Amino acid sequence: MLICLLIAAAIIGNTINFFIGKKLGPAFLEKEKIPFIKKEYILKAQEFYAKHGTKALVISRFIPIVRTFVPFIAGIAKMDTAKFILWTALSAIIWVVPITFAGYFFGNIPIVKNNFSIVVLGIIFVSILPGIIAVVKGKMN
Repeated sequence: MLICLLIAAAIIGNTINFFIGKKLGPAFLEKEKIPFIKKEYILKAQEFYAKHGTKALVISRFIPIVRTFVPFIAGIAKMDTAKFILWTALSAIIWVVPITFAGYFFGNIPIVKNNFSIVVLGIIFVSILPGIIAVVKGKMN
């Protein structure tokens, strides 16, 4: 029951975020008063989401903070709604099921139970590692 509830919450959260972006997107395009959201960025985002939107939805599930912005930007970029909802549902399942079972099974191991703060720090580090790698690769190029 918990897994079903978490999957539903993940889908609903992403979908609401998507529709907020879809609703506010035209206003951002017209006003161009927000310094970090420019028309050219939105046009680039539209191209990106047309090509890589499904991958972005799945990968972002596993990266804290990024997971908050991807559905919003997808809405602004006018990603196809049916495709968005399908891949949001799939990514929610891919994310929730393994994480929930991992938490259940690893949480019962004494070394994990007794050193939970270290485990949490490890999870945070592993979560931000893809972003760190992307930044380092970008700087090297």
